[in-house]
Amino acid sequence: MRILIAGICGFVGASLARRFQTAMEGAGIFGIDNLSRPGSETNRGALAAGGIHVFHGDVRLPSDLESLPAMDWIIDAAANSSVLAGVDGKSSSRQLTEHNLYGTLNLLELARRHGSGFILLSSSRVYSIPALSALPLRTEGLAFALDAGRPLPAGVTTDGIAEEFSVAPPVSLYGAAKLASEVMALEYGYAFDFPVWINRCGVMAGGGQFGLIAQGVFSYWMHAHLARRPLRYIGFGGRGLQVRDAFHPHDLAGLLQLQMRDAAAKGDRLFNAGGGAANSMSLAQLTAECDARFGAHAPTPDSTERPFDLPWIVMDSARARQRFGWQIERPLASILDEIADHARAHPEWLDLCEGRRR
Repeated sequence: MRILIAGICGFVGASLARRFQTAMEGAGIFGIDNLSRPGSETNRGALAAGGIHVFHGDVRLPSDLESLPAMDWIIDAAANSSVLAGVDGKSSSRQLTEHNLYGTLNLLELARRHGSGFILLSSSRVYSIPALSALPLRTEGLAFALDAGRPLPAGVTTDGIAEEFSVAPPVSLYGAAKLASEVMALEYGYAFDFPVWINRCGVMAGGGQFGLIAQGVFSYWMHAHLARRPLRYIGFGGRGLQVRDAFHPHDLAGLLQLQMRDAAAKGDRLFNAGGGAANSMSLAQLTAECDARFGAHAPTPDSTERPFDLPWIVMDSARARQRFGWQIERPLASILDEIADHARAHPEWLDLCEGRRR
């Protein structure tokens, strides 16, 4: 089997490549990356040294894909992963669309040409911001919790947000590009008869993740805490009660392997993938974990409300469990241990990921 990973030099892409190489005997692992993100060159060298074929190219440019060899599966892990992309002044709305939609369309054309299977890594941020903001919550200790004693909207239970939850706009420009990519991937698969799987991923976390908050709050928070950088609890009263779940890319790799073995044409093609309630934590709870590991470092309360911030996102992956028998194997505690070990071993990591040299 030959697998192409777009965005292979990012944290998720590189983690998938290494996992596939060890878990899938005889598989050929290839990747393409434009190396635009600080830190990606580090992964490129390590992947190439391990025998993984890395092409320098940009999925936004069809000509960069023309010379790639035919693949059995294409995994689209290339994206601008910030929910603020297009509105934060760091990238334009056009750049966001080119990265997260046009790039996917070019990869779908590649899949059509070669008859490859296609897996899109989508996002939990395709779900409706107003609907998520309106969830009934209560405070339990240092975290928000879903208030199951009040009426819950369709697609949400105490296990988390399911695929049936509202995707009505606004969802952010980032979420809209991902949602459009989902529709196009499903339509391409139907029109040109190749297998397509879509995974709406929650927060992924682990050691070696680029330490920027846009790519992963768990990794950023732990690295910044150890480095004694300023941290802020933004919005929701400035108490750090907002909750996210997290899972490790190795668990995602297990799901993708199950999907690549199953090219069935019928049934659900779209799945949530996340750590779930058991792997969820608030910022205040994460700070307490950091305090226990690195010593006390208090974030500054900031009551500023921002339009894309949400108080509670926990992914319900029941559909994937039922369809594939997929289970999360890495508990959150072990993920935090891995990040902490990496942070201690690499005190220069935040500077590297921000494009600065020490």
